[in-house]
Amino acid sequence: MTSTAVRKVGPVKATAPSTVGNHLRNYVSRVRGGDIGALPAVLGLLVLCTVFSVMRPSFLSAVNFANLFTQGAAVTLIAMGLVFVLLLGEIDLSAGFASGVCAAVLANIVTVAGYPWYVAVLAAILTGLVIGLALGFLVAKVGIPSFVVTLAAFLAFQGIVLLLISGGSNISVRDKVLVAIANRNLPPVLGWLFFAVVVGGYAATQLLRHRKRIRRGLVTDPFPVVLARIGGLAVILGVAVYILNLERSRNVLISSLKGVPIVVPIIAALLVLWTFVLQRTAYGRHVYAVGGNKEAARRAGINVDRIRISVFVICSTMAAIGGIVAASRANSVDPNTGGSNVLLYAVGAAVIGGTSLFGGKGRVLDAVLGGAVVAVIDNGMGLMGYSSGVKYVVTGVVLLLAASVDAFSRRRAAATGTR
Repeated sequence: MTSTAVRKVGPVKATAPSTVGNHLRNYVSRVRGGDIGALPAVLGLLVLCTVFSVMRPSFLSAVNFANLFTQGAAVTLIAMGLVFVLLLGEIDLSAGFASGVCAAVLANIVTVAGYPWYVAVLAAILTGLVIGLALGFLVAKVGIPSFVVTLAAFLAFQGIVLLLISGGSNISVRDKVLVAIANRNLPPVLGWLFFAVVVGGYAATQLLRHRKRIRRGLVTDPFPVVLARIGGLAVILGVAVYILNLERSRNVLISSLKGVPIVVPIIAALLVLWTFVLQRTAYGRHVYAVGGNKEAARRAGINVDRIRISVFVICSTMAAIGGIVAASRANSVDPNTGGSNVLLYAVGAAVIGGTSLFGGKGRVLDAVLGGAVVAVIDNGMGLMGYSSGVKYVVTGVVLLLAASVDAFSRRRAAATGTR
């Protein structure tokens, strides 16, 4: 008979990086191993802003700075939804015209039928939800590849938009609340309140997370790094709010134009919501699991079909919100709403920001960063007088570079065993 000595083992504590130097060395090691995240998008954004500022000083004017937010808002919102689809390695080619269909529903209800703005907004969002359910069902349950399903929807939705707006005409959107979404600004006081809420909320989240990980004995970032993140956000957002609160009207006697565009808090709220969903919920972990290895996720008990349907629902719902913003900015809906370069820019924004086309890697923040890059390219080259053809070529090259970096980082991660 053998006896086994029982030894009491205390909790195992992981060693946290004690210095900023260790943290930086770990970060460099991750980058070399292929985990580059949104670094290319951030560096690209800095380079583009520097180049356009030198070549066209008006690029950094308060007027143009505000235009950048409203110009890229609709594309960014659609890209935020596309991130969920791309995380599974799928694609939604219909997101652009889905936003157009939802915008047409909005315009018909509020202008033609005369219902209140909130009824129209609810109907547009429900339309997007139904579209997502249909696309997700065909992909997950029927088994048709997402490329084929959404390509068919891309073609069909163009026709639906034409039917909803009676051929080649357009429908004006004159409701004051809807027009204000992309064309009005917060009072300067509310702009600073928005600054305080965002920075305060981010600081509280970071500090609580840091404290909780220390209590649990988990690896955590050095406290100076946490403070640097909070300070960096405070500086960037503070400068942005200050510039946006400057008077932008050419004639103050006629009208005043200053403040943070209303669409900015809307994007920020949705960014916080979807980031929480992906990073702090079981659903978000399931999305990453299915995107990383679908079969392994199924064997782990995850309802893969339900996850696949849900990401298309989220994508089309965000497309609906993007369509509402687009209709607000244009004050109307026409056959080109959601068409032209909207889909290409939205997919480009998600990929340029760092979301992988192969699935399993990406954040909602990537869509915001990528949307900023696309907006800067479009805006800056417009100020320099380049034609639409040149803009498309440059945006395409940037997208190709982003996809190449993604492919390279995946190979590097596989070679180093970090993925």
